[in-house]
Amino acid sequence: MKQINLLVDSEDQVGNFKMKKLFEKGNSFLGTKYPILGGAMTWVSESNLVSAISNAGGLGVLACGSMDTDKLQREILLTKKKTHEPFGVNLILLHPEIDELIDCCIINNVHIVVFAGGFPKKSQIEKLKSKNIKTICFATTIVIARKMIQNGIDALILEGNEAGGHIGPVSVNVLVQEILPHIKEVPIFVAGGIGRGEIILKFLQLGAAGCQIGTRFVCANESIAHSKFKNIFIKSEARNAQISVKIDDRLPVIPVRAIENSATQNFISEQKKLINLVEKKEISLKDAQLSIEHFWAGSLKKAVIDGDVESGSLMAGQSVSLVKKLQSISEIFNDINDYHANLIDYEDNPGLLSRLEG
Repeated sequence: MKQINLLVDSEDQVGNFKMKKLFEKGNSFLGTKYPILGGAMTWVSESNLVSAISNAGGLGVLACGSMDTDKLQREILLTKKKTHEPFGVNLILLHPEIDELIDCCIINNVHIVVFAGGFPKKSQIEKLKSKNIKTICFATTIVIARKMIQNGIDALILEGNEAGGHIGPVSVNVLVQEILPHIKEVPIFVAGGIGRGEIILKFLQLGAAGCQIGTRFVCANESIAHSKFKNIFIKSEARNAQISVKIDDRLPVIPVRAIENSATQNFISEQKKLINLVEKKEISLKDAQLSIEHFWAGSLKKAVIDGDVESGSLMAGQSVSLVKKLQSISEIFNDINDYHANLIDYEDNPGLLSRLEG
């Protein structure tokens, strides 16, 4: 059977089929050719990868992580030199300079800000929107989704715990069933374990505006990740990407999914150390939580930049099993977007299948 491409403007192939209609909501919101945004991965989602994703027709998203305002500004300006297409910035709400980082995005006229690591205040959303910057945040329940919409958020991401890095407690399939049918006010993007066009198509048909993809882009030629880091991804299976363990409810930490190595044990030791310091009142609970974020950022840098895949963090989603080789971003897009014609809903165009097979 012939294959068609999910993200090609393919009127010649699919006639009057509703493919463009499926893309319309996401494309319009993102300002892109395709309804795909890149997941923000600390140390990985920098100017090279982000600009490549945007140049390929998706929305690249810079991972601010623990950057200060000067570093973020430099990265934004570098990205603008490499692409004239829209791109976004992911901001961690736990960051002690979050308000200054928001100002940095405004000064540099960023297209979209994605909030992570919590839920943005109404004032933060309004500040960006007043400067015509679109806002996105993650929703883990329908109650939170409605609260964020009430606060003025422009779009939501439903991220399942199949994703890499910081994750929520629920699978993407459950989140989609729980929230997607009930929220019509804003575009909703789906994330977590997504690596092929078939599943993107299904989420679009269910009403999603688009999808977020991270893990599949780590082994792009344009990614600056160390070759050892990329090789681990290529060799790993879905079952190798496990969720971190929280050892004490007194120290709330956001779970992290990563390929298991000695960093997994190091994280347990770090939690014990911080809990001890909190008990002795040598640091506050908030400072302990922030220290956890610095731990992950430093551990991830060891692996991504230095190539220390033994003790550095190997954050990866379960879709790591779909990463089989080094490819350019354009090649990855082509792989993601290929799907078999018999997965299309033919109800509106019953003669399509015979034409494709002819």
